[in-house]
Amino acid sequence: MSDHFRLTLAQLNPTVGDLSGNAAKAHDAWEQGKSAQADMVALPEMWITGYNAQDLVMKPAFYQAAIAEIESLAKLCAEGPTLGVGGPWFEDGKLYNAYFICREGRVVNRVLKHHLPNETVFDEVRIFDSGALGGPYSVGNTRIGSPICEDAWHEDVAETLEETGAEFLMVPNGSPYFRNKFDVRLNHMVSRVVETGLPLVYLNMVGGQDDQVFDGGSFVLNPGGKIAVKLPVFDEVIAHVDFKRGDQGWEAQPGRFEKHPDEWEQDYRVMVEALRDYLRKSGFSKVLLGLSGGVDSALVAAIAVDAIGAENVRCVMLPSEYTSPESLEDAEACAKALGVHYDYVPITEGQTAISNTLAPLFAGRDEDVTEENIQSRLRGLLLMAMSNKFGEMLLTTGNKSEVAVGYATIYGDMNGGYNPIKDLYKTRVFETCHWRNANHRDWMSGPEGLVIPERIITKPPSAELREDQKDSDSLPDYPVLDGILEILVDRDGSIADCVAAGFEEADAKRIQHLLYISEYKRFQSAPGARLTLKAFWLDRRYPIVNRWRDQG
Repeated sequence: MSDHFRLTLAQLNPTVGDLSGNAAKAHDAWEQGKSAQADMVALPEMWITGYNAQDLVMKPAFYQAAIAEIESLAKLCAEGPTLGVGGPWFEDGKLYNAYFICREGRVVNRVLKHHLPNETVFDEVRIFDSGALGGPYSVGNTRIGSPICEDAWHEDVAETLEETGAEFLMVPNGSPYFRNKFDVRLNHMVSRVVETGLPLVYLNMVGGQDDQVFDGGSFVLNPGGKIAVKLPVFDEVIAHVDFKRGDQGWEAQPGRFEKHPDEWEQDYRVMVEALRDYLRKSGFSKVLLGLSGGVDSALVAAIAVDAIGAENVRCVMLPSEYTSPESLEDAEACAKALGVHYDYVPITEGQTAISNTLAPLFAGRDEDVTEENIQSRLRGLLLMAMSNKFGEMLLTTGNKSEVAVGYATIYGDMNGGYNPIKDLYKTRVFETCHWRNANHRDWMSGPEGLVIPERIITKPPSAELREDQKDSDSLPDYPVLDGILEILVDRDGSIADCVAAGFEEADAKRIQHLLYISEYKRFQSAPGARLTLKAFWLDRRYPIVNRWRDQG
């Protein structure tokens, strides 16, 4: 009986719908495993389709093509290590999330996912059928159990595999990022190791898909819960893990062990990776955005430059009569610091033309938010025209605080194809700017140093749509606003919870009202990088029309 087992882990980045491309990446990983004399090469959950494919995977033509791609891949990988790859399986009128074990030119085993997640961004209960609890599969004379992602968060699947002869657990995952999630995963996997007494391999994918980023961070645990291998977050990695069999069974040998960055760096990396992959996977290579001289657009510009390089980023200043000299100076200084193309397009002439056109209809009425929104929508019109003309995706720049309470103009500054900071509260925007100015990493395409001028971060925020306007004229100060939103949104708390935390009841009720009446705006807003468990879109699904209010 062999006392050595080599497992090749392919922590890679698939593209949803690119069946042949995903198969090619799997084959390349298998070739590397073959060269390293691996016994098995493993890829993540639903690899062949990309994840999360949502309702696309229910389309018969799609899942049939995916299954055929796996069968073709199995033939390509006939002479060499066993291949494990995730994909859909259809049988007897039921569709499953499956893990295919391929050897000698064919699929020899299929593991079917039993526990289907139905919370946060996951909707698998409506897409897949639950597979029956099964046993391990054999690779040579070694028996391996593969709970698929959610299956490893429950004790029954792993215990059944241990009871039916599994010698170690290899868990293929499609697990997206939220802040500090690694510790949550680790704690669950340590529980499975303690319960079964078996080593456990946690294999996760990397890469962005719509709002989600899969952050990798694959790891291997030995009996007792000690980490033997810890792969980096966000990077594509092919790693070979060696197991040795002793009197007590299999044990992973110490291997690559990466220190993961803190939550500020990981959040920033997520925003960069999300934008980079959203562009690459949708066919765009360049972006543009309105650079106002404010902190939000400056941070989005920095993220864009770090994602795709300054040569691919166009920043546009669109001043009006209310734009301060400081904003003009700050926007230009930021553009120069980042090294981007910078355009100056005043909106005064267009604003005058629109005002004159509407004057007969608006005669006798005082100026109000209508005139403010005309400015924002004119900027949106001009930016979209440039986007169309130059083939550059327009980025929108509203932070989570603004998105929450509707402090943004629909069909104006909400125009755009993607919003990197959609899940970043304003108070964290400021801190993230400080972090980026103080830090540079090799995965950033932008320059080192002070890329966001300090005055942009420290000056009072303003939309500059009327004379001497400040955000605080319309909203509580951001520490108060964000504190209330964190309770109402991120914790699903109540008005009473806000009061207990020291906030004024009137402020909490006002913010709650703004939160609910702004749902229609969020429904039409651009997607953005998910950083928390309560990002706006799949994590938090509220009716657009809603007259209920918590009275405290």
